[in-house]
Amino acid sequence: MASQSKPFISAEHEVLSSAQVTDLSGLLEVATVFGLILIAVWTPQGHLNAFVCWAAALLTVALSIRGPYSAREMGLAQPFSGALPTIGIGMILVASITALGYFCRSLGPPQPLPWERAWQYAFWALLQQFIVQSFMFVRLETVFRSQRAVLLVSTLFAVAHIPSPVLTILSFLGAIFFCLMFRRYRNIYPLGFVHAALGLTIAATMPDSLMHHMRVGLGFLRYHP
Repeated sequence: MASQSKPFISAEHEVLSSAQVTDLSGLLEVATVFGLILIAVWTPQGHLNAFVCWAAALLTVALSIRGPYSAREMGLAQPFSGALPTIGIGMILVASITALGYFCRSLGPPQPLPWERAWQYAFWALLQQFIVQSFMFVRLETVFRSQRAVLLVSTLFAVAHIPSPVLTILSFLGAIFFCLMFRRYRNIYPLGFVHAALGLTIAATMPDSLMHHMRVGLGFLRYHP
């Protein structure tokens, strides 16, 4: 009887060990990409900054392709899932930020917003949602489960927007909304749309004296109007 039970126990330990290795690998991947993002945020514009930005982007794509998560799990396979409620709530948030910007007009005008910068930001917003949801959230959800992953990812997203006080707070609150919608509907496309709408609304309505041209990190500290 004892000899028959040993293989079963050994196999169980192997499964647990494999799961632990997967969890550790996911955490290391998130930490590496997030570390590169922070380096990019806190280094001046130039060759090093460009290299780190490209390294973070390419590493995220490569790890996503070789990772254990399906297109559906990463929110890439159902472009209409939850689109109406996500966009509907997003428009309410856009209206709220517009009202907030109106009450802050005494602090100065918002920044100019040329069209070419607007569409570039829209693409960047979708890319951010891929990094935050399709890459970071799915890995942290595996390790910490959904509720803790929502708070952890939202905190990381806010940290990436330090030291801008407005963007740090709004990023944390916005990331909670994005993560909750992603957890329920598994679809980054409407999240990218809402993210772009919110970011452009902040830029177009909030005083530039507070926003510093929507810069974060070293760029926020070095900003001069």
